[in-house]
Amino acid sequence: MKYRHFLFDLDDTLLDFKASERLSFSRVLSSLGIDGEDALFADYQRENLLLWSEFEKGTIRKETLKVERFRRIFVRHRIDADPETASALYLQLLPETVVLVEGAADVCAKLAAEGEVGIITNGIEAVQAKRIANSGLAPWLSFVATSETCGFAKPDIRFFEHAASRFRTFDKEEAIIVGDRLDADILGANQFGIESCWFNPLRAENRSSAVPTIEVARLVEIADRLAGG
Repeated sequence: MKYRHFLFDLDDTLLDFKASERLSFSRVLSSLGIDGEDALFADYQRENLLLWSEFEKGTIRKETLKVERFRRIFVRHRIDADPETASALYLQLLPETVVLVEGAADVCAKLAAEGEVGIITNGIEAVQAKRIANSGLAPWLSFVATSETCGFAKPDIRFFEHAASRFRTFDKEEAIIVGDRLDADILGANQFGIESCWFNPLRAENRSSAVPTIEVARLVEIADRLAGG
């Protein structure tokens, strides 16, 4: 067995965040009596990505991000609604709309039998805790490392140092990070000096400077390649 310390990204690696995000957003609009979901959601996604990028660079606070993404789309579409109310509703609904990526439970169970599985996430801690609890994955997880607790976000090396400290024992030679984002998960692994597995279900081209050790398109491939070898 080569690997014993498994660090998994959560959103769009183990949990299908895109599906949960769309459903939660739709329910927010319905609750507020707002029409035009398709156009609003496209703008929301764009602003949300920009704001999370700012957060990862340390230029915006997470508390600001939560509300600002709604404020921007309401202003753009001239919607008379309270962004703080929308944000609160969204964060309440998101943990209730958990969708597992195919094979997530099996890969966690198999790798937990070989070593320790930890979650690494820049997401909002309270929301992520509820989503994990509702996902059914908790029995196979040793810990959840969040940027809120650490004070630094992926791909900052200090975040990965924090995550590594959560293992009972830790050896970089036996550790691997699994995630869908080259700029956060794989680059973070490169900078921290451990191996990485790029989960790339859409088979996107890697045009970044991040270099994954392994690339897979399905979670079942991860279990086959990382466990029992």
